[in-house]
Amino acid sequence: MYYLPQPPYFLIFAGLFIGLTCGLAFEATLKSQVKAMLNKPADQMLKGSGLQLPFFGICVGICVFLSSGLEIFILNRWLSYGLSLPMTIFIAALVWIQLASVLKQLKEGGSKAIDLDAFY
Repeated sequence: MYYLPQPPYFLIFAGLFIGLTCGLAFEATLKSQVKAMLNKPADQMLKGSGLQLPFFGICVGICVFLSSGLEIFILNRWLSYGLSLPMTIFIAALVWIQLASVLKQLKEGGSKAIDLDAFY
C-alpha cells in the first residue's frame, strides 16, 4: 500500500506567523531608529542598527512558508527547500540593497530625494 504524506499545513501557518511577527518587529525597529541612522555616515547606516535580526526572521519565515507551499504540490521536501532557499536569499539580498539605497537617498536629500511622481 502506498502511503501519501500529509501536507505541511502547520508549517505554512507557522512560516506565515514568523514572517508577519518579524515584519512587525522590523517595522517598529526601523521607525524607532530611523532618526538615529540618519546621523551616521552613509556607508554605516544599516550596520549595527538592530534591523538584521528581524529581517533574518522575515526571511526564515518566508522560506518556510514558501517551501511548505511548494511541498504541497511537489511532494518532495528536499526539492521544495532547494527551490525556496535560493529564491529567498536572492530576494532578501535585493530588498536589503534597496533599503540601503533608499536610506542613503533620504540621508542625502531628505524625503524630496525620492521622486514619488516617477511612480505615477
